[in-house]
Amino acid sequence: MWQTIKQIPFWQKVLAGFILGITFGLVLGEQATQLKPLGDLFIAAIKMLVAPLVFCAIVVSITSLGSGVSLKRLSFKTLLMFMFTGTIASLIGLTIGSLIDMGGTLELATTEVRERNVPGFAQVLLDMVPVNPFASLAEGKVLQIIVFAALIGIAINKVGEKAEPLKRTIEAGAEVMFQLTRMVLQLTPIGVFGLMAWVVGEYGLSMLLPLGKFIAAIYLAAVIHILFIYGGLIKFAAKLSPIQFFRKAMPAQLVAFTTASSFGTLPASTRATESMGVSKKYGAFVLPLGATMNMDGCGGIYPAIAAIFIAQIYGIPLDMTDYMLIAVTATVASVGTAGVPGSAMVMLSVTLGVVGLPLEGIAFIAAIDRVIDMIRTATNVTGDMMTAVVVGKSEGQLDEAQFYNNEESTVSAAG
Repeated sequence: MWQTIKQIPFWQKVLAGFILGITFGLVLGEQATQLKPLGDLFIAAIKMLVAPLVFCAIVVSITSLGSGVSLKRLSFKTLLMFMFTGTIASLIGLTIGSLIDMGGTLELATTEVRERNVPGFAQVLLDMVPVNPFASLAEGKVLQIIVFAALIGIAINKVGEKAEPLKRTIEAGAEVMFQLTRMVLQLTPIGVFGLMAWVVGEYGLSMLLPLGKFIAAIYLAAVIHILFIYGGLIKFAAKLSPIQFFRKAMPAQLVAFTTASSFGTLPASTRATESMGVSKKYGAFVLPLGATMNMDGCGGIYPAIAAIFIAQIYGIPLDMTDYMLIAVTATVASVGTAGVPGSAMVMLSVTLGVVGLPLEGIAFIAAIDRVIDMIRTATNVTGDMMTAVVVGKSEGQLDEAQFYNNEESTVSAAG
């Protein structure tokens, strides 16, 4: 029986926890609130991951840029493209999330009213610099951890060979944190069960209605980003045909959409970029790097809209400072998100924590995460291929004749 349970896809387990939680909430009523500790355990485990995971992931991302003048230039342009599209993705997410009333009339009660003295822009920038990095790690101050980790990564690259032991140690630490993340995320069905049983027992079924609008908002933002931002960069930055790009990218997009795995799509995206004329050398560099660092869907669009959605259903107003913090955090997360299945949920907790939103809101969207993950992954993979084409064109790593070549035999040979 245990072997049968292990063979059930993870997203189905989460959906089962979601449905069972609702069922228990309806049947037991207020007594179901006693199951909340199961959800609290899950949230506590996620909080445990955030600081070390973010630190290791950011440092490894920075140190992965390599050495050599040509490679450094390619790495810089590639990373700059990831940051640029990540920023645009988070802004699109914020715009769509603000324009659509996803929460409707639902406002879940919160234990306390959030009253804050809103700092100015200069103070926000100052607060990003950790006076005591160890205290920032201990207290989970994410923006300060990100800044510190980025500086450590840059310093390791500058020191070079003498810093190799530290680099290898942090890389090993990152692998350990990735594995620990996988282990903790196995608790998701139990956590979702406990939280949903509590919420339904406390508030009833009315809190489920906004989920459809939330899914629609994510898909709308992703489609806009793919067509207009990626398509626009192909048209105006690379001066190539967006239609030709999307025609050759579609097979990889479909694989990404159905598998919801950037790494699992690498063979398809590699074949697609080679059919577009991207050199194998650059494709072998940018696509794996993009699968780890370029997360416009997971770290840009998704946390921005999800944060606004959770704020709406809890009736918590957001101001301009909150939106700015969401944009900054989501953008950095889109580059630093670890390439671990389900890590988008961890990075969402980062965004929620930065603006002081309840992490319990994750339970509402965890069960539908698979539906959202499909379009998130398709967005990420399309961004990887777009970067390969645009940066490849600027660095002489793209054969334009091959880009416009539609012969199937040529494509097959390239694969």
